[in-house]
Amino acid sequence: MKRAITSRLSKFYERSPEARLVVLREMGAVDDASFAHLARGGSLDVTVADHMSENVIATHALPLGVGLNFVINGRDVLVPMAVEEPSVVAAASNAARMVRASGGFFGEADAPIMTAQIQLDDVPEPTAACARILEARSRLVALGDASIPRMVARGGGVRDLDVRVLDEALGVIVLHVHVDVGDCMGANTVDTVAEAMAPTVHEIAGGTMGLRILTNLPLRRLVRVRAEVRDEDVGGAELADGIARASRFAELDVFRAVTHNKGFMNGLDAAAIALGQDFRAIEAGAHAFAAHRGQYRPLSTWKRKPGGLVGEAELPLAVGTAGGLSSAHPGVRAALDMLGASNAGELAVALASVGLASNLAALRALAGEGIQRGHMRLHERKHNVQADPAPALNGSRSEVGR
Repeated sequence: MKRAITSRLSKFYERSPEARLVVLREMGAVDDASFAHLARGGSLDVTVADHMSENVIATHALPLGVGLNFVINGRDVLVPMAVEEPSVVAAASNAARMVRASGGFFGEADAPIMTAQIQLDDVPEPTAACARILEARSRLVALGDASIPRMVARGGGVRDLDVRVLDEALGVIVLHVHVDVGDCMGANTVDTVAEAMAPTVHEIAGGTMGLRILTNLPLRRLVRVRAEVRDEDVGGAELADGIARASRFAELDVFRAVTHNKGFMNGLDAAAIALGQDFRAIEAGAHAFAAHRGQYRPLSTWKRKPGGLVGEAELPLAVGTAGGLSSAHPGVRAALDMLGASNAGELAVALASVGLASNLAALRALAGEGIQRGHMRLHERKHNVQADPAPALNGSRSEVGR
């Protein structure tokens, strides 16, 4: 089916879940198989689940919503989001609508380079050992590539090595192996490379073999996104000033920065879960990146410009459109189809854009009516579910997501 995607779906929140799904099928955002899966409620067969995890007794569902209004690098994008918190989807959609008026989100992702670590302890003359390892670079790269022939055939493979002395007295060194993992998240790939290289590295350097494992801080796999929003679209110049001051507060104070970043990750995590990504690795990498220069800092900032605001974010994102749950989980396949990302880089830019939208929404709420009022208005729906599920599922929707 030809895709004619628009993310600007007026009154989408007023439709029933079934009617919303029909809209997505009619525009080509989901194919027939995905439509059938989602129309059944999107539940995962327990037999499939039993192959995916351990000691399975059932499946545990989250609401699957759609983030609306997103334009990313000039393309309308529907963002699947799995989260129990109604304000996350509504707020991201509302912020994306504000940004849309100024052209949407723009971003770029680095090459998909993941890094594995090979640790050695008790190495005699560790500085000299590091030099010997680098002299054997070609041999080590060949060993690594030989361990992942299918990845190499797809254009990936080992790209670089670097080695550091962590403790001269204890003889602790670490070799970093940087691998292009294509459209995969890449954890298994780089672990395989590290295991293949480790015996030869040990032979060259001596000492005691340590860990051979990826790092979840892939500094060569960063994504950067940017957006602008006009004063009138966020509620006026005074509110824009408040957003900029709130962002600056996060740059100055670690206690604010961590909550600022949590707001950024609210939307990113919800999309990552829907899209079958390792949100635990994403969270670990994001917060480590926030602190890796010695002080915990905000992942995103919003600054004043004449007549509006400019938002920017940068963080590592190890994500994939191939492998993992993308082939095993029909709901993840449906979500990836809906998003329409053609590669891991586009997926990373989309996730970071959702994070920046969530961040803008949180700062706007804090600088305006306060975060609690909006949260509690949407939380009323949860209380309604406990009292009478049917009205809550088909009743009124907050205006924030329009």
